[in-house]
Amino acid sequence: MIIWLIGISGSGKSTLGNLLFSQISKTGNKVRLIDGDIVRDFFNNDLGYSRKAREENIKRIIYGAYLLENENIITIVCNISPFQKLRYFCRNNFKQYIEIYLEKDYETAKINDFKGVYKNNKILSNDIVGRDIMFEDPVTCDLRISTDNCTIEHAMKQITEFLNNNTDLEIKS
Repeated sequence: MIIWLIGISGSGKSTLGNLLFSQISKTGNKVRLIDGDIVRDFFNNDLGYSRKAREENIKRIIYGAYLLENENIITIVCNISPFQKLRYFCRNNFKQYIEIYLEKDYETAKINDFKGVYKNNKILSNDIVGRDIMFEDPVTCDLRISTDNCTIEHAMKQITEFLNNNTDLEIKS
């Protein structure tokens, strides 16, 4: 199973992904987490942040998730993933693909910019998703959570309830 958390920078993907990883680990299932930022770091940020470069990075992540899925390892992916065509590809090529959209308003994300993506960022000065590169609204997401006024605990509860009701997982809240 692939659980893919999508949304703009600052929407809570890594925070919720790590909490979900911890919860699924407690069930005895094999689980791994792929974080887009860590993948970029592993490859020494060799791709940049243009639309084309972002697509290539997502393809790397898709392939890693594919390899883990074939080993029957539950895989949690935390990545902006702004392009619907690649999300369609995932839906059509993974055995069990669950897409969770962490919806966050761009202006709110700018205010709460703890990673420094939106303010004073010279690397991404012209390639920020939500401003320069459109985040394509997901048309096939399985769960949509607005994280603007939502606590981490409430978002996590929504995710675990969804997974408990729609998969073979039994995660304790």
